[in-house]
Amino acid sequence: MPIVMPRIVASAIDAEPEEAGAALTGFALFFCIFSGYFMLRPVREAMGIAAGIDQLQWLFTATFAATVLVVPLFAWLSAHVPRSQFASWVYGVFCVNLAAFALAFHAAGDSLWVARAFYVWISVYNLFVVSVTWSVMADVFDARQARRLFAFIAAGASVGGLAGPATGALLVDTLGHAGLVLLAGLLLGVALALKRPLMRWRERGGAGRPGAVPAESTRRPVAGNPFSGLTRVLRSPYLLAVSGFVVLLAGVTTFLYFEQARLVATLFPDRDEQVRVFSVIDMVVQAGALLAQAFVTGRVAQKLGVRVLLARVPLLVCVGFVGLALAPGFAMLAALMVVRRVGEHAFVRPGREMLFAPLDAESKYKAKAFIDTVVYRGGDAASAWVKSALDLFGPGMAWVAMIGAGCALAWGALGWYLGGRADALGGRQPRGGNPAPAPGAGIARAGAVR
Repeated sequence: MPIVMPRIVASAIDAEPEEAGAALTGFALFFCIFSGYFMLRPVREAMGIAAGIDQLQWLFTATFAATVLVVPLFAWLSAHVPRSQFASWVYGVFCVNLAAFALAFHAAGDSLWVARAFYVWISVYNLFVVSVTWSVMADVFDARQARRLFAFIAAGASVGGLAGPATGALLVDTLGHAGLVLLAGLLLGVALALKRPLMRWRERGGAGRPGAVPAESTRRPVAGNPFSGLTRVLRSPYLLAVSGFVVLLAGVTTFLYFEQARLVATLFPDRDEQVRVFSVIDMVVQAGALLAQAFVTGRVAQKLGVRVLLARVPLLVCVGFVGLALAPGFAMLAALMVVRRVGEHAFVRPGREMLFAPLDAESKYKAKAFIDTVVYRGGDAASAWVKSALDLFGPGMAWVAMIGAGCALAWGALGWYLGGRADALGGRQPRGGNPAPAPGAGIARAGAVR
């Protein structure tokens, strides 16, 4: 049955009638994935603290190593499985992993090695599942549709981000960690079922793309070899700039994350209490992100372009770091964390995904996966060791704040440049109302994007 919704529903989410069903399906898919992940995120944070604050840089390094090992397998799978089935395989593999960790928690829930393994695995799980889901969205919707619909679709992640930690906080005493992991696996299974009608809609030509270069068939695997994501990035200044943007994002995030973990470990020594604290922070973040996505993001993207989405938050974070240097403490840090994460979910993440909408399938699946996983976790690991080195000069947040402000300023400048390039590639509608050149026109390969 075609995914078509009444005109009133389409108007409410700024979609054409024939697009509304697909947009709502994308919203529901992200709800399932993020409610499951954010149910487990507070568990992950507590596991990281259990392993020792002074060991976090090793956990970040282990996560990066695990990501590097998984990426070639991920790329090999995409080269051998039809694009329409690729996400289903990824979701299925991670469902099996979730069941295995549920058994491990049931058998040895207090094991330090299980805690460490879960911390590393859930960090890898998050990046790959979210990356492949956004790859599907960038495949299903073209650049102009992305500018109108990605904010609404991303709101599904924020609603899930509200439901997940709330459910985790309410059920952690009843279900335990093993039960929460199984529940997350069930939600991932529902997401797998929701992905299928989206790809069927895309195969029927629902995404339109009038005048654009014909997209590759979703019934064929993505071209390339297990290392083509890396080579595609190295050949494209555009993708290298996206990689730099992600590294700076990871650096700012990691500095704040370490300080948050240190203060929570000091103020809340009980593990279940730590889970509740992280759950409350997550709920505040997702509520703020949802409000911004519902009333601000789409309007900013359409009227001001992607560059404002990508540059606004880094500049606010830069100001926040200056405030943290002047008034260090948990309240200021928590406020900056909330601003940074709300901004990332509501503005930066949708804007980042719009960067890939005009590109070809190999860029959307392989180059994007390499950037979202290896580059991001590499930035995490490098930032973790930099933070550990700064701590040798003495406790306090002044060093973090000064370097964080500089990173945020560079992050904003790169976001402004990339957003301008994305607006040009995506063919923003000129004031006269005549359509701009098709978003994919003349871009046969990402290596040709300059």
